[in-house]
Amino acid sequence: MLTFIAMFLYPGGTLADPTTTGYSFCQNFFSDLGRLQARNGQPNPASAMLFTTALTLAGSGLILFFLAFRQFFRSSTPVKLLSTLGSGFGIIAGLCFIGVAWAPADRASLVHIQAVLGAFRAFPLAATLYTLAILGERHYPRRYAVVFGLFAVLLGLYLLLLTRGPTLGSAQGLVIQVVGQKVIVYAAILSIVIQSAGAWRACAAGAVHESGHEYTNGESQMANHE
Repeated sequence: MLTFIAMFLYPGGTLADPTTTGYSFCQNFFSDLGRLQARNGQPNPASAMLFTTALTLAGSGLILFFLAFRQFFRSSTPVKLLSTLGSGFGIIAGLCFIGVAWAPADRASLVHIQAVLGAFRAFPLAATLYTLAILGERHYPRRYAVVFGLFAVLLGLYLLLLTRGPTLGSAQGLVIQVVGQKVIVYAAILSIVIQSAGAWRACAAGAVHESGHEYTNGESQMANHE
């Protein structure tokens, strides 16, 4: 919601054409919203403030999610290890997103780029490890492994797009990179919303391990129903 508002407040300018007015959904990156100076040369304080707030909240939320999510995967040593490693990479991704927020592309471009790459290298590892953890946790509904598995594939493809895809020097390359970024950001939001809803249902059914003990009967019934 904050980034949508920021799009309306962005003065204008794209990498290919600094003379444009307003935000182009297919030619402006999300990071353009966080620039202190828009690509058309005008100050961009309102959009930058909203972008920084949005990405800081998103990164913080991701960290809290991965800290909490691992409590569902304690039934065996391999599953514990997978969830712990998955949460570790998820927390790194969250920290990197916060780094992206506080390193504007027009003021700290090197830090900004490294934070972006760090986030999209850590996130697919987190999704992959949790796909395996869900498959290994006999009491957790396996359909959520499919969600994380598909998301991991998307993240891997996006990382290839970032590092091996078309350059930003051509108009077509710019559009492909910008649209790819939009797809992966909204896929990330959808994926975490689905996983959070599943975890919420598991909590309601008593599916959380407490001090390493087994799941409750209510959770087993939920898993069987799923």
